[in-house]
Amino acid sequence: MKRLALMFGLVALFATPSFAISEFGKQFKEQVMESDAPDEFKKAVKKANCYICHVKGEKKEEVRNEYGKAIKKYLSAEDFPKEYIKSNPEEAKAKILAGFKKANEAKSTDGRTFEAKIKAHELPATDAGI
Repeated sequence: MKRLALMFGLVALFATPSFAISEFGKQFKEQVMESDAPDEFKKAVKKANCYICHVKGEKKEEVRNEYGKAIKKYLSAEDFPKEYIKSNPEEAKAKILAGFKKANEAKSTDGRTFEAKIKAHELPATDAGI
């Protein structure tokens, strides 16, 4: 029984950052899906999923594409523990969207801002590797 309790404790301890990261993805997708973006772009966002910020085939905790690096400058999973997101959903959402706004002002390697790419209905990262 102690082993089971320890295992659940470890899962809870390590699940919090991934919960925050999934909340980042949820908020990004929600913004796109609620926009007037064409269905083709919405499908591309759904298909890209985690690879909007991460690099396919690499460890998500370690490797981010250019958009993921821009996001990381303004949003940290540690700042969004599961309990905080659940007890302050609107505040957490506002902070996440503010982080996206700041990150979207940065430029992609193609010289355009991430915001311009998203508004043009393109995935933000040039190096997404999808």
